Amino acid sequence: MSDDTVTERFENLLDTCIQMGASDMHLSCHEPASFRIDGQLRGHGEDVFDADSIGAMAASVMSPRQQKEFESRWTVDLGYTDARGNRFRINCYREMGRPAMAVRYLDQTILSLQELALPTSLKELAYLHSGLVLVTGVTGSGKSTTLAVLLDEINRNRNCHILTVEDPVEFVHKNRKSLIHHREVHTDVPCFADAVRAGLREDPDVIMVGEMRDLETMQTSIIAAETGHLVFSTLHTGTAVGAVERFIGAFSGEEQGVARHRFSMVLRAVVAQQLLVGANGQGRVPAVELLKINPAAAHMIRLSKTEQLRTLMESGAEAGMWTLEQDLARLVKQGKITYDVALRHSNNIENFESLAGAVGFEGRAHYAGQ
Repeated sequence: MSDDTVTERFENLLDTCIQMGASDMHLSCHEPASFRIDGQLRGHGEDVFDADSIGAMAASVMSPRQQKEFESRWTVDLGYTDARGNRFRINCYREMGRPAMAVRYLDQTILSLQELALPTSLKELAYLHSGLVLVTGVTGSGKSTTLAVLLDEINRNRNCHILTVEDPVEFVHKNRKSLIHHREVHTDVPCFADAVRAGLREDPDVIMVGEMRDLETMQTSIIAAETGHLVFSTLHTGTAVGAVERFIGAFSGEEQGVARHRFSMVLRAVVAQQLLVGANGQGRVPAVELLKINPAAAHMIRLSKTEQLRTLMESGAEAGMWTLEQDLARLVKQGKITYDVALRHSNNIENFESLAGAVGFEGRAHYAGQ
């Protein structure tokens, strides 16, 4: 099969992914292509793929460096833009000695917070001038989309220099009021930490670090926030409190005291989110919890009393924060998700049941206008 035929076959699959409204596509040996639609994985079509076909399609999207990495590590991440300008994140890997591919469609349409049904008060985070903001959630929970919306808000309304460091670059922003430079790990910089460290000499106002992948990246991000920059990043944790504990836990025992103090001084907010199936079984609905770092929260972090942060969030409506369970109860009462879906995703079932059954529970002010 010629290179042109391989590329055409792969891009036809990518077209199908977009046309079906799928977020992800999977190619596995001796199976038809599978597409994730509204969170559910579904096989599609009768064509099955052998190892040679998948291997050829994987090779067609890799650079020579990425091919060498795949040969040595048997897995590689990359960004890919098709002939129509659509962008995808691709992971090529091996299973049972055979090649496989996981492809995520990166829709470059950046919607507003309201259009995404996200809390409108998150917009405030785009107007911070320094500190660290973490967006956390499991894979596929919409972290990158939330960060893209916040960067777009800055780009449209502030005269800033924005640096993004990603592996690979997902959303490509056009310069508006701000100047944006996208730096891709392994293409423009060797690693996240080096990019953040070098970025401090590139006159940035805002730095977006795609992922807090290692201790060195965490350390350099704290330094960036301490020196007057606004830093956004992500962590793979399910809760806001879990994100705080995981960040601190990355430091060794003898370093944790100092790390807690420095972290409490620069952290501004933690957004934890999930995407849930809508009440009608179609579409995805975000459930969000927000921890804002006020003096009380910073004090709890410094004193290693992170378990008290949840209580602070539960009673933090006036400070503009809330828990996942409070948001799940709101979504149920507004008919956006079912009670059963909310129950399955709750971290504290007893608390959720109490909130969902409470008379007069109303949507919080941070969702005004939705």
